[in-house]
Amino acid sequence: MEEQQPKTGKFALNYGLILGLISVVFGVMLYTQKMHYERNTGIIVISIVIMAAIIFVGVNAFKKANGGYLSISEALKVAVGIAVIGAVISLAYQFVLTNYIEPDFMDKAIEMAKPEAMAQNPNMTEEQWEQGVEMQKSFAWLQYPIGLIINCVLGLILGLVTGLILKKSKADY
Repeated sequence: MEEQQPKTGKFALNYGLILGLISVVFGVMLYTQKMHYERNTGIIVISIVIMAAIIFVGVNAFKKANGGYLSISEALKVAVGIAVIGAVISLAYQFVLTNYIEPDFMDKAIEMAKPEAMAQNPNMTEEQWEQGVEMQKSFAWLQYPIGLIINCVLGLILGLVTGLILKKSKADY
């Protein structure tokens, strides 16, 4: 009787849901602390570390379920699946936050960025600023597909690193 091989999709779904849930909790935490407008390096690093940890745990769980064996392609499938599912959940939360919970999110974020932008470019007129703001608002929807692509690439990189660390091939004999 042949042994059943575990499905990468099952692990990607389970750990992707965990990643999405943790990302939403992190986002709610930022919202309650009024830090959800900030996109500083610390917040980005924490998000990437959370993603790396969940991907590592998910790929390692797949390896254990697979009899201790793991190929790089399996690690990549699990990791990218986790990243995509986590990103979809996180972006859904971001959509709800910016459109329903706090509909003036974009206006506040732009207003908070104005002093820094004016300081970096002192020759900018108020009219030029307004034109830039209008253009930015018209392309705001791009944050969702770009966020998904960035998460896929991060999942690919983290999956490759994790796969190289945990790789164990089955014997040929």
